[in-house]
Amino acid sequence: MKALVIALLAAATLTACTTAEKTASGAGVGAAIGAVATGSAGGAVAGAVIGGIGTYLVEVGDGNCQYRNSRGQIYTRRCHWL
Repeated sequence: MKALVIALLAAATLTACTTAEKTASGAGVGAAIGAVATGSAGGAVAGAVIGGIGTYLVEVGDGNCQYRNSRGQIYTRRCHWL
């Protein structure tokens, strides 16, 4: 059952489009894995931090980020904070 939950959360991460959405999904997956692995709230928090930061670093590794404009269109540009 635990493996199924982790697999479903990981699949949800793949559906995210923008850099912010992917980072948030990575944090969510990390929190779920941390909670399942340790059985504690502290493990969930640590998992969320690790998952969020790890996903973010992978997403901005090339210096480009994906953004969504007010019409819902997704575009790629250089990350504004790099």
